[in-house]
Amino acid sequence: MQPTILITGVGKRIGLYLANAFIEKGYHVIGTFRSHYPSLDTLSEAGADLYCCDFTSNAEVNSFIEAIANKYSQLDAIIHNASQWLPDNSPMPAGDIMTTMMQVHVSAPYQINLGLASLLTQGDRLTDIIHLTDYVAQKGSKKHIAYAASKAALENMTLSFATKLAPKVKVNSIAPALICFNEHDDDDYKKQALAKSLLEREAGEIEVLNAVNYLMGSHYITGRSLALDGGRHLK
Repeated sequence: MQPTILITGVGKRIGLYLANAFIEKGYHVIGTFRSHYPSLDTLSEAGADLYCCDFTSNAEVNSFIEAIANKYSQLDAIIHNASQWLPDNSPMPAGDIMTTMMQVHVSAPYQINLGLASLLTQGDRLTDIIHLTDYVAQKGSKKHIAYAASKAALENMTLSFATKLAPKVKVNSIAPALICFNEHDDDDYKKQALAKSLLEREAGEIEVLNAVNYLMGSHYITGRSLALDGGRHLK
């Protein structure tokens, strides 16, 4: 039977990279997106089953869970990649910033994990949930306090789900720092960002894929957070 993986936030960057990589590996990919990008058309043509879902809406998340539960009988993995990066000086009221960050990074993964747990526990195979958190979950952030707090909550939720879903489901986190620059990042910003880590380099999406493959390939790792930070903790 073809293995099936659910990846949230597949429209661009890491989510798109992971979706393409798993399609190439022979997986059936289910993906979510909030905004349409041309890349999604290519994913769909490659066989991905894509769903537009705004994770700030409980109703949309619940509708998505119902659609997947009705269409699929099992899942081999869920990767929670969908993310939103709101600074604390956003024009939004402070309470709305925190609510949005917690909804996207905590509430939606919580609902999806609970709602689709039965698809992960079918049969005797070992399956996976992977939360993509962030380096700031451990360090904090002066300018993105709500974001950092929500990623820390997601990292903590890894522990609870690892306990709840054992022994059939491994639940782990990946906590990246700088993975890849944006197209609009200038040379000064890149220099400052690279200097924050000991290795002083851009990781690239392949680093996340390697971490995902490592965790999914293991039969003995659960309830852990794997740091991808280039040694930032030692600076």
